[in-house]
Amino acid sequence: MEANNSSLDLTLQQLRSVRAALLRLHKELLESERIVYEQFYGRIQSKGEFFRLVIEHEWFSWLRSFSQFIVQIDETLSAKEPVTLSQANELLEEARNLLTPSEAGTSLQKRYHSAIQRNPDIAMRHAEISKLLRKDV
Repeated sequence: MEANNSSLDLTLQQLRSVRAALLRLHKELLESERIVYEQFYGRIQSKGEFFRLVIEHEWFSWLRSFSQFIVQIDETLSAKEPVTLSQANELLEEARNLLTPSEAGTSLQKRYHSAIQRNPDIAMRHAEISKLLRKDV
């Protein structure tokens, strides 16, 4: 039982670290996409307009998966019922799947790949999260 609790504690610690890194990545992705969006459509006038665009405009739709996943982690970690090892491992596996860039994959994978290629800060964040998501951690 104690080994199982230790395994759960380590996995939850890993999940919390991944969540924190995902927040930093999400911020970088939003800023990078804002810059590219403004090259096509002109300057965004306010934070409120930017927020509205992130929620409603097709340009930013691929980033909603990141936002929703962070919320899913938060809801799981703050639920009344204790998180199981299985739930934590499933979330880590979802993170691995979400953070798979590809030139020839889904729309999200392609957009994520492009963001990594054009922005070294995003590439560094991706590498940070990839390291956290290694199964031997």
